[in-house]
Amino acid sequence: MTPAITLSLTQAAHRQLLAHLFPGDGKEAAAVLVCTRVPEPRVRLLVKDLVLVPHQACSRRTENALTWPGEYIEAAVDLAEPAGLSIILLHSHPTGYPDFSRVDDESDSEVIPCLQAAVAADHGSAVMLPDGRILARMYSRNGQVTSVDLVSVAGDDLSFWWREQIAAPASRPMAFTPEMSKELGRLTACVIGVSGTGSVTAEQVCRLGFGRVIGIDHDHVEEKNLNRILNTTLADAQGAKIKVHVFADRINLLRAEPFFSPVDADVMTRRAVMAAAQADVVFCCVDKLRARMVADRLAAAFLLPLIDVGVAIPTRATPHGLAIAEVTGRVDYVFPGGSSLADRGVYTAATLHAEALEEADPAAHAEQVKAGYIDGMPEQGPSVITLNMRASSACVMEFIARAYPFRQQPNCSFARTRFMLAEAFEEHETESAFPVKSTPLLGIGATEPLLGLPVLGPQERE
Repeated sequence: MTPAITLSLTQAAHRQLLAHLFPGDGKEAAAVLVCTRVPEPRVRLLVKDLVLVPHQACSRRTENALTWPGEYIEAAVDLAEPAGLSIILLHSHPTGYPDFSRVDDESDSEVIPCLQAAVAADHGSAVMLPDGRILARMYSRNGQVTSVDLVSVAGDDLSFWWREQIAAPASRPMAFTPEMSKELGRLTACVIGVSGTGSVTAEQVCRLGFGRVIGIDHDHVEEKNLNRILNTTLADAQGAKIKVHVFADRINLLRAEPFFSPVDADVMTRRAVMAAAQADVVFCCVDKLRARMVADRLAAAFLLPLIDVGVAIPTRATPHGLAIAEVTGRVDYVFPGGSSLADRGVYTAATLHAEALEEADPAAHAEQVKAGYIDGMPEQGPSVITLNMRASSACVMEFIARAYPFRQQPNCSFARTRFMLAEAFEEHETESAFPVKSTPLLGIGATEPLLGLPVLGPQERE
């Protein structure tokens, strides 16, 4: 079952908390999480700010008890109150006790009502175990207590900690096993762009067993792209059917109940962004830089791992005409708080501006579209499905490697993968090879304007 409530942290926040809560003295320690929220139907709590309680400020610290001053809760209230954010009180269990204790219950009964009186929102408490796993619970304003089903951390690796499994020894399902498929059945993937590469990616994540898959695409099927979009037919093209609806009609036949949710909207719309925010991972399979920019911002704002894929066939001039210079593919894995697609130069302000100008000029835009996949060749129906499949497979494999590590080298070595088929060569770049610029978007969730883009404001009408 898809988790109803998820708590998500960045890798950096989790590492900071682990170091603070387990300083090596075997005693409890505390911190406060200030969280934004993703609106229903699925509630995702996003850790935006941390308030660390200094060890020396605590009047009592033992291996199973902790007393700390209220001024640090007040500091969290000051951060949460303007936007009505949620506060989660976090402390450590150095003994490894994998549940809330009676003392924890008593403390919550005193403090949580005060938090709710100060900030009109649902608040909660959490416990971190020595291995870094976290269990959490939320208190609604009517007094109901609900366990957080899933705590996730997106970084070089992807961690998923399920509440009902927290008492078991820490372990992850092995890649490519039924256990992996079982866990995927509880997760949601979003595929932005369900066309050439995107339809292959969507097909894979659906058949891998994701419990829910969200597909975003506003374009319609044409005869010229029947040779590279899976599950499309001549009748679909003749009827100019929306790509994502065609895909949904076919793929939902795989299971007894529909699980693929089509969103027939441009990714530059509020509807598309809020749909994607419900996911646990985003696959970006588009050829427009502005769409990549939106996906990039989405990953930061909603603390989502993002895998971006692209292909190209550059050509060279010869005495006999054009020839293939290379057949390439690129896969970038981006996690919130790490280097973004912008940091990596996938797009810049200048290239975004140039793309906007080209699209504003119908003639120039027509020429751009006419060029297609192969540089310098006005090919309307390029035979590139094999290239798309190669790149798409690398894209989905990147997710598997992060969530169910199987590589002999650490995942941080594979921030970018690029393959060159003409040279029969594959290269990788590490996360440390790219600059990391701080962003005010990190963990802001659905704060207005959405993604910091006024065009996605509440006034938008599609």
